[in-house]
Amino acid sequence: MVDIHCHILPEVDDGAVRRSSSPSLIISCRLARQDAIDHIVATPHANEHYAYERHISNAISQDLADCVPFRVGQNSFEIIVRKMEVASQAKSDRSCARLFALGLTPVLTHPERNPILQQDLRRVLEWSEEGCLVQVTASSVTGFWGEAARRCSQWLLEHGAVHVLASDAHDDKYRVPVLSAAHAAVAEVFGLDVAKSTG
Repeated sequence: MVDIHCHILPEVDDGAVRRSSSPSLIISCRLARQDAIDHIVATPHANEHYAYERHISNAISQDLADCVPFRVGQNSFEIIVRKMEVASQAKSDRSCARLFALGLTPVLTHPERNPILQQDLRRVLEWSEEGCLVQVTASSVTGFWGEAARRCSQWLLEHGAVHVLASDAHDDKYRVPVLSAAHAAVAEVFGLDVAKSTG
């Protein structure tokens, strides 16, 4: 499996806090491996709180790759849109249009956890129909983020608007890099084909 949303890089945001020698980070990597995750896409925040510095992220990514038994991918292009906040539909539509114009496919991350989008899931469905990919946090499906997030992820799955499940992992205790429980839950309700299509 591939985890496309994981805060595995240490010292760059609110995820992993220490370098790859940290036991916590090694445990996180082992948890992912034990869960059949063999590729992790490092997705550090890039916003007003956490600056994205490509050379630093690439160096840390290489350090991490040297001490874990699977591939850690890092962005191969500069951050184009610093942050896409769903403050208004018009602003978000413009952000999506800019990315499409650049030949990029926007990925809408964890809309089921966004309080604004929870009230307007049909907008997420529209973005999906326009070509955006929708990524739901695996632990939302299993109830970790509360009933509202679980219900919203269920609704998006029912409407075929979930393209991928990802961990959004930040640590080795609470927000862990595990996908299998959510895939099993999706398979139980929606069938194995739907579960496979989100992995």
